Amino acid sequence: MLSPRLEGTRMVKQERARRTREKVLDAAAEEFAVQGYSRATLNAVAARTGMTKGALYGHFASKEVLACALLAQSHEVWEEMLLTRNAPGVTARTALETLVLDLARRLKADVRLRAAMRLATDCPSLTRGLPDVSGDVQRDLVELVRRAQQEGGMPPRPPELVAQLLLTAMHGALHVSFGPTGCTDAAAWESVWQLLLDALAGDPRSRSDEQVTEEGAHKR
Repeated sequence: MLSPRLEGTRMVKQERARRTREKVLDAAAEEFAVQGYSRATLNAVAARTGMTKGALYGHFASKEVLACALLAQSHEVWEEMLLTRNAPGVTARTALETLVLDLARRLKADVRLRAAMRLATDCPSLTRGLPDVSGDVQRDLVELVRRAQQEGGMPPRPPELVAQLLLTAMHGALHVSFGPTGCTDAAAWESVWQLLLDALAGDPRSRSDEQVTEEGAHKR
């Protein structure tokens, strides 16, 4: 049994190693998200952390190991998101809407998830023997769209195409600014995604104000 002093020293070293590992994962995620797997280098990751390449090897033996760590972690994040949104008593459309909005927010804010999605898309060979977070997201979205259609919450469009459109919009939206001057990014982000979800669901809320006004005038 270690003495209290040695035990304290061991715990300090473990915490320092954990913080360094998290720092490396964040740096690697930034590099993978921007450069993709093929163009990212351990030298660039080390430069982002201020570490030497040798020190980096003490935590991750290769670029592949780094990428796989991000993929595994992001799969856990997605599973948790799916579990909390897809609850008993919640309609499939509601689950789909809240899940898509949450995923869109996280892709914008969480560089690790953003990097993992790019890694899974750009380099499918990395997911062999590992959870495929990109494939899982698409399959789960397809299933929710199909259920929403069965419940009457969405029109009968091909679920695979709806899911693909949502994912394509998410990736594209990461590089676009929304909203008029003075509108907060968060508010504009919410409005754009709600507009898309309403349109896909055939919801009349997705129609423009001009259309609604014009229809009201005709009725009078």
